[in-house]
Amino acid sequence: MGDIQNKAIALVGHCGPDAFALQSAVRGFIRGAEVHRVNDQTKLHEMMPGLSLLLVNRVLDGEFEVESGIEFIRGLGDDAPPAMLISNFADHLQASIEAGAQPGFGKQNMRSPEAEIALNNALAIGAENG
Repeated sequence: MGDIQNKAIALVGHCGPDAFALQSAVRGFIRGAEVHRVNDQTKLHEMMPGLSLLLVNRVLDGEFEVESGIEFIRGLGDDAPPAMLISNFADHLQASIEAGAQPGFGKQNMRSPEAEIALNNALAIGAENG
């Protein structure tokens, strides 16, 4: 389990129930992480400098310029924090990697060891812990 302070993670475009479950899973894996639900692109851009990771829904719920999480990831600038797609569809996860995302995981697996590894890798926790 990661134990890194000052990691701010944004749940981008997730509906309420999914965001609640994902927030619980992330906090279980990354103690001390700040987890923010964001469903507005303007608010997300305001928060961006302080974020460590974006967990992006496959189909964005909220006020975004695009509906597709993959297109959202593709449109992120070089100064954006790492992003990963949260999707149960393997082909979408692969497409997100091709669009520049870190390897993500499915909602069905959000409490799995694989999800924990993916989060730790995206946040470079293993590297920071030595």
